[in-house]
Amino acid sequence: MPSLTANLNLLGTREPETYGHDTLTTIEKLCHQTGESCGATIEFFQTNHEGDLIDRIQACRGTVDAIVLNAAAWTHTSVAIRDAVTAVSLPLYEVHITNVHKRDAFRHHSFLSDVSVGVICGFGIQGYEYAIRQAVVNLNK
Repeated sequence: MPSLTANLNLLGTREPETYGHDTLTTIEKLCHQTGESCGATIEFFQTNHEGDLIDRIQACRGTVDAIVLNAAAWTHTSVAIRDAVTAVSLPLYEVHITNVHKRDAFRHHSFLSDVSVGVICGFGIQGYEYAIRQAVVNLNK
């Protein structure tokens, strides 16, 4: 199961009052530890290039069971990422570190929410853990 993320390479130093002090490395470790504790293999991928994220989502087709995705700002702007997600026909779990509904109005719309199993936002980096655990539960039903 991949945990995909975008624009988060500066976590820990980028707007810590909004995003906290945890780093991308901390999130990656949390995802791997959570996957291990659930018996799931986690692939972690971060990019600042929309096309690279689309390529990675497409590469999931037929090779993984679910996707945990923090598309960051692309959540609110990218029909192309939505199209990639729907094309691979995999359960999607949308994650955001912050509560996007308490932020700028343009962040209240997601191109991914209606094609996601669920959306987890506002719980900091623990949202990744919640999403991975729920994906495993749902896959084992």
